[in-house]
Amino acid sequence: MRTKEVRMQAQDPATGQRRARSWDVFARARTTLDGLEHLVGGMGTSALALIALIGLAAVLPFCLTGVGLRLVPTSLRGLRTVANRERARLSRWGPEIINPDPVPADWRTAIRQPATGRELLWLAWHATVGLLLGAIGLTLPFRAALDLVFPLYWPLLGPEDRAGAILEIWPADDLPSALLVSPMSLFWLGLALALIPGMARLQAWPGRRLLAADPGTDLALRVAQLTATRAAALDAHAAELRRIERSLHDGTQNRIVAVNVLLGAARRALARDPSTADAVLERAQDAAEQALAELRAVVRSILPPVLADRSLADALSGLAAASPVPCEVDAEVPGRCPVSVEATAYFVVAEALTNIAKHSKARRATVTVRRTDDRLRIQIVDDGRGGAVEDGGSGLAGIRCRTEALDGTFTLTSPTGGPTTMNVSLPCG
Repeated sequence: MRTKEVRMQAQDPATGQRRARSWDVFARARTTLDGLEHLVGGMGTSALALIALIGLAAVLPFCLTGVGLRLVPTSLRGLRTVANRERARLSRWGPEIINPDPVPADWRTAIRQPATGRELLWLAWHATVGLLLGAIGLTLPFRAALDLVFPLYWPLLGPEDRAGAILEIWPADDLPSALLVSPMSLFWLGLALALIPGMARLQAWPGRRLLAADPGTDLALRVAQLTATRAAALDAHAAELRRIERSLHDGTQNRIVAVNVLLGAARRALARDPSTADAVLERAQDAAEQALAELRAVVRSILPPVLADRSLADALSGLAAASPVPCEVDAEVPGRCPVSVEATAYFVVAEALTNIAKHSKARRATVTVRRTDDRLRIQIVDDGRGGAVEDGGSGLAGIRCRTEALDGTFTLTSPTGGPTTMNVSLPCG
């Protein structure tokens, strides 16, 4: 079908151009909606910035007399709180912006802090221009909606409100003139499509320039993260060795000891009563088979053979088929990832499905796996009772250790009442 559509577009270029233009309109509309969402969020932080600016302005006259110097650290902490809210907002829509160190208690040290001067410049911009941009961005679609439904409510308006309803110069004092107001919504909508994305970028630009961390902070944070990752990798490796040792010691080793004891009993039975030796040998054979099964389970837990024979998507489908809770797997992983990444993804999903079956009382689970650029992203959602915590002995801490051992990220959202959403991101470049 896709090949047929391509051939039709090649035969009819006008059709292809119309489709391209329609997709451009849809893409612009999505960009505008994203920009409007950013403007509204920025309007919230700009309102907080305005409050912080008023507070700083109120403290400033007292500082000239020396009385308000004690209030400077408190005022700057309020500024830092508002700036950190803006950093968190901008981090959700782009590269992460790291929060600076807390404001010192001494007012001289607080003022000399490099981040303080940049935050004051950002505050002056965001509390004024940022608030204005957010108000304009919110007004454009609101005005378009009002003009669209103007014929429905114009009889309720007074003469002074009807005057200038059409572009502020022409009154709408009857139904035909009221109907002429509705097409004006296209004008406001066009302005919104043209202006809102750029306004959102302009509103966020000072925050990205002025609220960014000092040079070297990213490197120091990265070193700290790598140190923690190395420690997590060592802990995960040690925990895996303890698990394998415990499985071999408590399971396979005891089975082999039982086989040895039974074989000795069979030898003695052959000398005394050969008729009972067959039963003892049968028990020894059962114990040997159980030991072999447990040994195979330990080997599979080290590196599942299914990953070598088949793809990650097929291996996850096998896990979903064996899960007591109905599970749907949606995996799109072009090519193969490194063996360690696929093994970690397999164990993460296996442990998560085990937790869902044991603790969540869920009726359904969904596993979504996507590879985007150099990251393998796994999302596991269940409709259970929620309330999952990492320190509850449910294996979530082990999932985090496995993930962070590969320099990945692990997030868990599990409100009481559900649903529970687990997100794992692994580097696979």
